[in-house]
Amino acid sequence: MMGREGEHPGTRTVEPGIYREAMSRLVAAVHVITTHGEAGRAGFTATAVASVSDTPPTLLVCLNRRIRSAPAFRQAGAFAVNMLAGEQQGLAEGFSGRTGLSGEQRFGVGHWREGILGVPCLTGAVAVFECRLVDVRTIATHDVLVGHVEAVTLGPDRAKLAYLGRDFLKI
Repeated sequence: MMGREGEHPGTRTVEPGIYREAMSRLVAAVHVITTHGEAGRAGFTATAVASVSDTPPTLLVCLNRRIRSAPAFRQAGAFAVNMLAGEQQGLAEGFSGRTGLSGEQRFGVGHWREGILGVPCLTGAVAVFECRLVDVRTIATHDVLVGHVEAVTLGPDRAKLAYLGRDFLKI
C-alpha cells in the first residue's frame, strides 16, 4: 500500500530544508560531468558520484532532471566524470550555473580534449572517467546515470576540490 506518490508504507517525511542542511555537512568530492551529443556539448557540476563496482568498472552519477542539459545525457549515451583539483573551483562554479554561463559557454573555462567516447575531458583533472551509459533510473527529482567505465586518465595527484557547508574547500 502506498501513501503519497513515491512514498512507501511506514515512511516518514523529512522536511526538505532539514534534509538539505544535514547533507550540507557531508564532505563530498566535486566533479564536472560532461557529454557531447546531437545538441552539442553539455555539462554540470556534481558531488553525487559513486563507484558501483570495479568488475566491471562501473560508477553512478545523480543528475537533477530540471537542469537544461539533462536530456543531452540520456541521448548521448556516454559521459565523462572529471574529478576537480583544489585550484579548479572556477570550473565548478561555471558548470553549476553560479556564474551565469550556460551551454557551450561553460567550456570556455579550462582546457578540454575529446575523449575516446567523443565526450569532453578536462585536461589537468585529478582523474577523468569516460563512461558508456548502461542504465538510467529515475528516482524522485533525479536521474541516476549508471556508466561502464571504458577509460581512465589520471592527472597529477594534488589537493582535491571538495564541497562542505555550501562552500568549496581544498583537501
